[in-house]
Amino acid sequence: MQLLTEPYLSQAACWPTEGRHILAQHNSETVVVYQAYSPAIGRFAASHGYFGGGFSLNRMSWIKPNFLWMMYRSGWGTKPGQEVTLAIWLQRAAFVNILRAAVPSTYDPDDYSTREDWQTAVVQSDVRVQWDPDHDPSGKPLARRAIQFGLRGATLASYAREWIVEIADISAFVAAQREHATPPYDHLLTPRETLFP
Repeated sequence: MQLLTEPYLSQAACWPTEGRHILAQHNSETVVVYQAYSPAIGRFAASHGYFGGGFSLNRMSWIKPNFLWMMYRSGWGTKPGQEVTLAIWLQRAAFVNILRAAVPSTYDPDDYSTREDWQTAVVQSDVRVQWDPDHDPSGKPLARRAIQFGLRGATLASYAREWIVEIADISAFVAAQREHATPPYDHLLTPRETLFP
């Protein structure tokens, strides 16, 4: 599978500027999510098509469908332990199941009537969800919120071994675009992302 890209400026003109939105590259069968790892873990995953080797199933692992949110977190692939950026084509049905199972990582009275109800949901779910400020390519925070999911337990095991259609090491693409990640962004390409319904 190939990661589809478009000029950042043409995409940004179409994206919402505020609110909570899932921006992702998706079709009827897959949703692309991103993770960044050390070379040992990242290269193993890219070459085998699943997570193994030094990858731990005993800690929470965070996936992000928004490329620029991943770039902000990994410093465009320059932070220690995040040098290898992976694009992961996830089964769409699995992504929807993750979305349905997600429990907010912090208590929100709009979602749960009591803190105790939220704490019970946290214990019972393998999926956390966070809405954090999205960022532009240079790292400036935006009013729009970006989503990320933390996976653990049986959900993480299924993600790592069963739900992945393909994994690609896109570190070379990230390094090439890092040079264009400052205004005016005239030459910056980013993965094509549209609103996930």
